[in-house]
Formats: sequence, C-alpha cells, structure tokens
Amino acid sequence: MRRLLLLVLISICWADHHSDTYTPNQDRVIHIQAENGPRLLVQAEQAKVFSHRGGNVTLPCKFYRNPTAFPSGLHKIRIKWTKLTSDYLKEVDVFVSMGYHKKTYGGYQGRVFLRGGSDNDASLVITDLTLEDYGRYKCEVIEGLEDDTAVVALDLQGVVFPYFPRLGRYNLNFLEARQACLDQDAMIASFDQLYEAWRGGLDWCNAGWLSDGSVQYPITRPREPCGGQNTVPGVRNYGFWDKEKSRYDVFCFTSNFNGRFYYLIHPTKLTYDEAVQACLNDGAQIAKVGQIFAAWKLLGYDRCDAGWLADGSVRYPISRPRRRCSPTEAAVRFVGFPDKKHKLYGVYCFRAYN
Repeated sequence: MRRLLLLVLISICWADHHSDTYTPNQDRVIHIQAENGPRLLVQAEQAKVFSHRGGNVTLPCKFYRNPTAFPSGLHKIRIKWTKLTSDYLKEVDVFVSMGYHKKTYGGYQGRVFLRGGSDNDASLVITDLTLEDYGRYKCEVIEGLEDDTAVVALDLQGVVFPYFPRLGRYNLNFLEARQACLDQDAMIASFDQLYEAWRGGLDWCNAGWLSDGSVQYPITRPREPCGGQNTVPGVRNYGFWDKEKSRYDVFCFTSNFNGRFYYLIHPTKLTYDEAVQACLNDGAQIAKVGQIFAAWKLLGYDRCDAGWLADGSVRYPISRPRRRCSPTEAAVRFVGFPDKKHKLYGVYCFRAYN
C-alpha cells in the first residue's frame, strides 16, 4: 500500500525573491507541502488573551496556504468567527467575511472587524467589550474544499462574588440565578472564573450555580460544615442538577465599570426608599452589588460605613482590614437585608459616565 506522505515544515529564515511559498512577513517563511494532506493551516498565536469590560481586544488568527494547491483567484477565502457556548454544544455566529461581503451578528454589530494586518491575517478586533463577550471563540478559514480552525479564549479582568437574594440561601433555580447576576451588573460565573477566584483566596461554604449548569463552591480552609475538616482545599462539585426545580445560590462575575462608585455624604441616615431618592437627587442611581465588589477588588475602594444597595442589602467594602472594620481580612462585608421601611443606613451610589 502506498504510504501517505505528509510533511509540514515550519522554519524561520530569510526568503529570497525566487521563493514561491507564502510569506506572512518579511523574515518568516511558512512552507506547507502536502500530498493527500492538509493544504490550509490556521493558527492562533496566543491561546488566551486578556482585557476588561469597556476595553478593546484582538483575537489572533492567521492562515497559511499551499500556493500550488490554490491557484490565484480560483477560490474566495471565507473567514468565519463563532463563539463556543460554555457546554461546547452550540456555536453562536459572530462575524463572517468573504471578499467584500461582511456580516456581523447579534450584539457584536458595530463592535467587530477584521484586523487585516496582512493578506493572511484573520484576526478579529472586538471593541467596547461587555461581560457577555467573555469565553472561547473559533476562527474558521475556508477555501474551496479545504478548511481549518483555531480556538482563542477571551478572559476578562474582574471579580467573582457569591450571591443570594432577600429570600435567603438556596432559593434560586438556574434561570433565576442567571437573572440575579444580571440585575446586579454582573453575569453568572464560569467554572474557570470560580477556579481563578479560589486560587486567589475565595472561600465560600454555600453551593452556587455556574454558567455551565453545574453547582459548586470554593473552599480554601477545609472545615466540618464544608465538606469535612480532613479534606483538601479545592472547588467542591455538586454536579449538574435540574435547572428548573433545583435551588441554590449563584456565583456572579463582574468587571471594570465606566462610572463613579461612591458613598453619599448625607446629614442623616436613610430608609431604603430615602436612599434611592437621595442618589437620584445627586444625579446618580443607588449602586448594585456587582459595582461595590468591582470598586473594592479593582479600585481598592475602602469605606467603613454600611450602606444600602439596589437589591435591598446593606454592605460595606474594606480593602484595608482594621479594628472594627473587618479586622481579619479584606472583604465586602454583608450586614444583611434589613427592614426597608424602618432601618436606617447610609447609601452607596453609582453615576455612569456617558
């Protein structure tokens, strides 16, 4: 039986003017020789890129062709970008380009375009990043009957925080959990985000939903009520549960915001309704839970005054632990969900920048 021969040789060298290989830049030559093998190669220079909400990012992707397999002008090159869902079962269309024809989908409209740094550059630029842009993206290049793909992960700077509503712990099904995060200027966290938060010291003994439908919780200090004192630290996994009937807390993720978070200086303490109105009178809105966590984690915001937030909870952020103000650790301290009509506190406001 005839042996198949596949040779892909990638070398770094100076290309002379007699070479008929494709040259992505002046000092790099990619040789692709194929017999019954791939004639189109797609590569991502980085497997993961980092940015933050409101920023811009480039998802790197380049393709290399065997010039003898694709006579000039015979086929138009089609470049397609999709986003992979957290369970990898579906792909969401982002951007398609073929020649002069280009199409953008959904919430990416007006925010994405090809970088076009060279003839073989399929890199995608995403501007004004949102929380929902976080995830893994697939770059697919098609020419004739040949195609190849590469995957790039987009990670966002931010903070993971556990959340439960006024009703108390273990009261959210999956859809309610996802909405609860959105209501607090956040999104439901992924396992990767929770894992990174655990590596950063997050310890929480209540199980919460994650974006893939699993229920987990992070433990840095093993103890009896939280999986056992003799167990190793880690992210505990409850597995996958019924998204409609099962009820847990949720882990949310948020990132940088475009605005000002602040404690409103007011001559008196306020009920919840008075707090909402006081922020409005100051040209702002009462702040959300995601905003207090972002200010604390990403800006180092520190204030030893308990204040109302939009969900009716009362909290205060401490980045410098001290006596009477979270003496043992930096944290967003949770006072509770007090009676809105009779309990009096300060208020945290948020004023968005246009």
